[in-house]
Amino acid sequence: MNYVYLETPIGTLLIAGDEAAVRRIEFPKNGKPARPEPSWRESPRGPVGEASRQLREYFAGKREQFDLPIAPEGTAFQRGVWRRLREIPYGETISYGELAKRVGNPKASRAVGAANGQNPIPIVIPCHRVIGASGKLTGFGGGLPIKQALLELESRQASLAAR
Repeated sequence: MNYVYLETPIGTLLIAGDEAAVRRIEFPKNGKPARPEPSWRESPRGPVGEASRQLREYFAGKREQFDLPIAPEGTAFQRGVWRRLREIPYGETISYGELAKRVGNPKASRAVGAANGQNPIPIVIPCHRVIGASGKLTGFGGGLPIKQALLELESRQASLAAR
């Protein structure tokens, strides 16, 4: 797999994929960039380079949707949850319970939450847009400060676009 590092306002992201698709985006851990697998090579070729470009536009407030080939690896249930996540509009949030309804299993909010937490391509698959039923921010693989920063970025840009 190819990988690149991307400096962003939320820290250094690791973007990895092959010639066909983006397969992973990893947040920094404890303030340090995630480490690539030993067999990966640093190269901006193909979808990884395009993901880097589109993420720069996203953080600059110039992109609301991603147009990338992605190939998240997971169970059929997880992939179904991740497909539904991509339908949540930029600048909006839904609850885990609402996401479970959209997946077709209203009683599965915990399972949906677990699938959300296993999302291998965050931001592009916007798992940060799912919040608790009370409106509170709950679990996020990148940590709650990163989730809050992503939601604030989108909220700020959405309100500027509405003017």
